[in-house]
Order: sequence, then C-alpha cells, then structure tokens
Amino acid sequence: MFLLSHIYIVLALQLGGVFGVALRPYESLAGLTREEVDAFARSVKVVGGQPVPPAIKDTSSKLVNDKAHPWFPLAPGQQRGPCPGLNTLASHGYLPRSGVASPGQIVTAVQEGFNMAWDLATLVTYGAFLVDGNPLTNLMSIGSTSRLTGPAPPKPALVSGLSTHGTFEGDASMTRSDAFLGDNHSFNETLFDQLVQISKEVGGGKYNVSAAAEVRFQRFQDSVARNPTFNFANPRFATAFVETIFPLAFFIDGRDKSLALDLDVMRGFFKDSRMPHDFHRREGAFEGGGDEFDIIQSSHNYFPGFNNGTVNNFVPDPNFLGTQTEEICALYEKFVNTTMELYPNPQGALRKALNVNLDNFFIPVSSGCTQLHPFP
Repeated sequence: MFLLSHIYIVLALQLGGVFGVALRPYESLAGLTREEVDAFARSVKVVGGQPVPPAIKDTSSKLVNDKAHPWFPLAPGQQRGPCPGLNTLASHGYLPRSGVASPGQIVTAVQEGFNMAWDLATLVTYGAFLVDGNPLTNLMSIGSTSRLTGPAPPKPALVSGLSTHGTFEGDASMTRSDAFLGDNHSFNETLFDQLVQISKEVGGGKYNVSAAAEVRFQRFQDSVARNPTFNFANPRFATAFVETIFPLAFFIDGRDKSLALDLDVMRGFFKDSRMPHDFHRREGAFEGGGDEFDIIQSSHNYFPGFNNGTVNNFVPDPNFLGTQTEEICALYEKFVNTTMELYPNPQGALRKALNVNLDNFFIPVSSGCTQLHPFP
C-alpha cells in the first residue's frame, strides 16, 4: 500500500496539471502525449508485454472452492466489474483480490477456476487488455473507478477497466444496466428478478437453455425500447450470446449433467461473487460455442444492428458478416482498430508493449484471420 500511495503522489505531481487527477498503475495510457507517457514510465515499474501463459494440462472436473481458495467478502478499495466470473475468481483468490491483475493471471485463472479453453481465454483477455489495460505496467482492473479515482480524464483517455463502456463491456447485459441507462457494472436486482421470473415460466424453475433464450430476447427488447444509443452490432452481437450461455458453462457443478442452473447458486455468483460449497468446475475445457449457442441465437429473429439515435429505431449493421469465422475476424479487427484509435502514435516502450500484446491477441485466431500490424 505504501508503494502504491507513493506512485499515486508522484504521478499527481507530474500529471495532475494535465488531467487534474493522477493515473493509477492499472489505468489506460490512451490520450497521453509522449512526454506524459515518459513521465508515467519513470514513476512505475515498466513490465511491458509478456508471453501468454500456457494452457493447463488437466482439464478434468475438480474441486475449486477449496481450502486454498476461500471466499472473502469485498473489502474497501477492491474492485469488481460487469463479469460475474472474473468477480468470483477474484473473491476466491484465483485472481488478486484487489481486482487488479495482469492478462496472464486472468488467462490462467479462468482456466483453473472454470475450465475455459485456452484459446477463448486468450482471445477475450487480450482483446480487453488492449483497450482497457495499462501496457507499461501490464495491469488491468476487472472493474472500473472508485470514489478515490477522482474525475475522469478528457477523451480519448479512458478511466479504464472492464466497466468502460464501448470497449469490452456492452449493452443488453443480463444483470447489468446499459451504460446509457445507469450503472453498467453493479449487480441489478431488478434485472435478476426478471431473469428468475423467466426461468420459472419457461425453465422449470432453473436457468436452462430455454430460459437463457428468453432472457436474451427480453434484454434485447428492453434495450431497443429504452436506450437510444443501444448497440448490438459486431462484436457485441456475438459476445452477447456467448455471455448468455456462460452461466450454463461455468456456474453448474461439473458433476451435474443436467445443464440447468439452480437460481440460488446463480445469484451467489452474480451478486456475491461466490462459488457454492463443494463446487467443482466443469468437465473439459469450454470452447465458447456449441449447440446451446446456436439454439439461443436462432430462438428469435436477431441480426446485428443498433438504435439510430432514438428508441425503437433498430437498424441493421451495414458491416454485418455472417459466418462464425467472419464474426471472429471482425471481433479481432474491431479491437485492433480500437487500439489504433486509442494509441495513434505510440513510441518506445509503449509501442513495444502494444505490439507484444497485439501478437498475443492474434494467436487464437491465427488459423482463420489475417494479422494486422498497426505499429510496424
């Protein structure tokens, strides 16, 4: 804590005249000048980009709520965000309980705690890190700001963290509000109650594929009707459906083959970031698709698009790409282009770190996509 406070004070002196607030080691460097980046680099330990950790060898179901990973309630200053999975991993110590982690720590944690496949873990983590993390310190918040962070810096700088809207976090989340409508990272009791009601009506009292399909449609309809800035274009179109099946993939005990999630258990993950007692992770690594994904996506007439400035004005995305490979490559290109927008002319250690992480991001899509080199 002393070291972090010292860094904060130094940066307040060096950068406070620019933003009126100090940058924390996990915050984005987007929007800073070369001089400001250099000043930041002198005040922190520059780690830079690091290799992606390897895939875990044992993907069998096993006890993960064990003595080495007890649940602790959230402490003052710790951060949680829009992803109940990452929140839970932090509250059980698979990630630093502070909610601030390196991308490598996240890739390993989602494999160890939930059995997420290595390629999916790498794609999601490094995409998020490129636009929400700090390339020099190699740190990222799984949440957002706190009352201690102060006012946001001017754009294009980011407050940073996974709660930053329009980078990794998106509209029509199951239990988080759209950013336009309010708090986009805290658990929303009203939305969860709606999920419970739908699960009782069509899921037999549990969250199953049928309930997931209707929850996804209800959240889509709600955003169309109330959010004039609603964006359901690529890549959010794809990630929204993956998000809907994640509870079925990761929050059901690995010994239970019913593909139906108890609602109290689900609440524990979403609201309290807590695994149930004696919880075992799934059997086998989850790749991110499968029959459940197809059932949910085909349950209603969906297409990528957005509200065109007013509510109930949903129009198709002109850049819609139909095949799964095209959607994955579109997601890859989207995050690379966003990185270019955030860092139009990176130099020195920042440029090197960005290139390492861009290479890491490309690895899981290298078989089907063309690599982009924005900073040759």
